Amino acid sequence: MSHTVLRDLHTTGELAARYREVPGLLAGLDDTGLRRAGAVLSRVDISDVDPALARFTVAVTGSSALQPIQAPLTAQLARHGFVPDVRLGGYRQHAMELRDPANPLFGTEPDLTVCVLDADEVFGALSTPWTVEDVAAALAEHAESVEALTGAYRRDHAGALVLTTVPLPRHWAAQIVDLRSRALLGIAWREFEARLLRLAVDHAGVFVLDLEPLVGVAGPLLDPRMAAYTKVQFSDDVLAALAREIGHVARALRGRTSKCLVLDLDGTTWGGVLAEDGPTGIVTGDGPVGEAFTAVQKAAKQLAAQGLLLAVCSKNDEDRVRAALRDNPDLTLREDDLVALVANWGAKPDNLRQIAEQLNIGVDSLVFIDDSASERGLVRATVPEVPVIAVDADEPALHLHALLADGWFTTQRVTDEDRARGERYRTERKRLEFRERTESLAEYLAQLGTTVELFRPSEAEIGRISQITQRTNQFNLTTIRLDVAAVTAALADPGREVFGVRCADRFGEHGVVGAVFLTRTEGACHIDNFLLSCRVLARGVEDAVVHALLARARESGATAVTAEYRPTAKNGAVAEFYPKNGFQPSIADAGLFTHDLLTLPPAVPHVDLRVPEATD
Repeated sequence: MSHTVLRDLHTTGELAARYREVPGLLAGLDDTGLRRAGAVLSRVDISDVDPALARFTVAVTGSSALQPIQAPLTAQLARHGFVPDVRLGGYRQHAMELRDPANPLFGTEPDLTVCVLDADEVFGALSTPWTVEDVAAALAEHAESVEALTGAYRRDHAGALVLTTVPLPRHWAAQIVDLRSRALLGIAWREFEARLLRLAVDHAGVFVLDLEPLVGVAGPLLDPRMAAYTKVQFSDDVLAALAREIGHVARALRGRTSKCLVLDLDGTTWGGVLAEDGPTGIVTGDGPVGEAFTAVQKAAKQLAAQGLLLAVCSKNDEDRVRAALRDNPDLTLREDDLVALVANWGAKPDNLRQIAEQLNIGVDSLVFIDDSASERGLVRATVPEVPVIAVDADEPALHLHALLADGWFTTQRVTDEDRARGERYRTERKRLEFRERTESLAEYLAQLGTTVELFRPSEAEIGRISQITQRTNQFNLTTIRLDVAAVTAALADPGREVFGVRCADRFGEHGVVGAVFLTRTEGACHIDNFLLSCRVLARGVEDAVVHALLARARESGATAVTAEYRPTAKNGAVAEFYPKNGFQPSIADAGLFTHDLLTLPPAVPHVDLRVPEATD
């Protein structure tokens, strides 16, 4: 078992040196296995781990004893490719810790702070006997306290804050004997939880995880003996479920949200075997089994409506798959819902790579769901960066829950750009067909009719600009990730400028595809970061933008423009972007470049670009 391998590596002193292997060892483990693995990983001195691996620091505080969350949270972060640093605050010290930026819990600024709240803090403030009105008053006071703590934390810290809702344990509700008053208690409690959830809407960089759905799946909420003897107000299973959710928040904050769900078909998306049953003989639609498969199709479409890309990777004849998607009247999923369809008898790892290449995204942006243990094992062994969801063809009722058990597609905010993503990828097929009909790349670009606009983002567009910094990896010159609060702060800073990049061509709108962050000083301008979606690369857009920025800087009186390139595992293709546009490398800092603005790079003739006027 993988956790025993980790234990052996730790015993021999090799675990820190071989930390790159950890995500693969954790893949496929259940919560018990992850908890055991996390206990081992928690003992690793992270200063001994390769500094090139991504760190993620989480500070955990709350009104309950929370030691049992350390192991599962460490494992969850590690399975997502982070080197975890999980720090626990003191018992019931959360109010003091969140108010004090100098508290030892924040000795190093955490990437994420988690505050776990529980009901005993509310009831502990009451005298016995108490009434529903007493509880309602205590809840109002507690909500005001949490709101104040949230504001204090956001003023003093750059890292995000995660709060939890507070499920009402039955042993408190049951102390009210009349049903009407018990209903009033439930109303007051849910209004309190609604105020907590509202914090995620009203504050940038604040997220509230609703524990009610987690308790419904992972419950019971608590172990009475542990609650009484150790003051841990949550069961191990609920804390493991919470750790899983926090892990996906961390992924979203670091721009690792998966972009594409790749569906196997036979036994996964529909019942039966297409090659044997034919396009209209597969199981879907009516009946208990058919409805279970239909639930998966509907969930996939629901996710796609929010920006997830859908693709198919199936061992089948392509013409049969297309016929089934077209002709079976009971299917919810259709070919038009897909951005890629690969159906053949080749190896699925190769087909997954083909899908990623076709969509111009990293293979680690895919999530693959399949009912075949051998296929899943082959993918895990050959393409370990692809998360694999296991389902059983004989238990289709569990498919939907397996698909949604992990938050692979969790994102900070869904934007209009997300909702249009699938259609834009389908439009890209028309561009590819058009490219094939032209005799050269130059002819294709000349006839494409590309227009680019640099614009100052409105409040409604801040979420999309933040998302670009989170999700863009290839054309991202520094890979600095910014949440909504950080983008808002940059827009409000008089010494900085933020531009969005909007693009269109003869086939339609690409939408907001990039962002530029600038810092202006007397006589100079610094490009903090320049990001562009991979779907508009190699069309001259990037060169047109940098030409416009340089021309604009010169017109404003600047004598130089500086810029940074910080290499990562994924942005090597843009290492020469600044030098090829006339920037000279710094002798003192290999990642810093300067353009003297004497000779600008040529404008891009096939790109029509609009730029806001320079401000004083």
